[in-house]
Order: sequence, then structure tokens, then C-alpha cells
Amino acid sequence: MKNYVHINQHKIKHNHKTGAREPVISIKNKRANTYAHEAKILGPSKIVYSPDKPLRCGARVWIETESEVVPLPDRDALVGGDDDGEP
Repeated sequence: MKNYVHINQHKIKHNHKTGAREPVISIKNKRANTYAHEAKILGPSKIVYSPDKPLRCGARVWIETESEVVPLPDRDALVGGDDDGEP
């Protein structure tokens, strides 16, 4: 089943304006639309830029894959915060 992953810019703007921390990564397929703070693509994928033919949601840039896409838990909500070893 084909999956589409894109970033919801409206949620980013809303989060910035209100201080909310809603997930902005949208993982769509024909069965569901799942939001996450992080996601892992378990196989090959491709990035598509299509300014003249966006997805129905309006996205003009997205990742397309037949591989499984796994939404990951919000690291900031886990005990220990965002200690991922990155600066």
C-alpha cells in the first residue's frame, strides 16, 4: 500500500502562534491519516516536489513509499526529555 508523508505547514504555524506542540508529520494512506512528531520509513522511498499537481491536502512536497512508515513516540513526552545525543 502506498504511503505519503508530508509536513503540515498549517499545524506548524498554529503551534508557533499558540505555543502548542501538536504533531506536524502526516502519514497518509488509503486507510488512515496519522500524525506524529517523528516517523521511520522501513525501506525505500522517494521525495516528490510537484508544484503544479499537489496532493488533495495541498502538499506540494512529500515522501512516497510502499514501505511501512512507523510513527514514533514524542521524545519530549518520554521520561528523560529529548536526550538523543544531538546538540
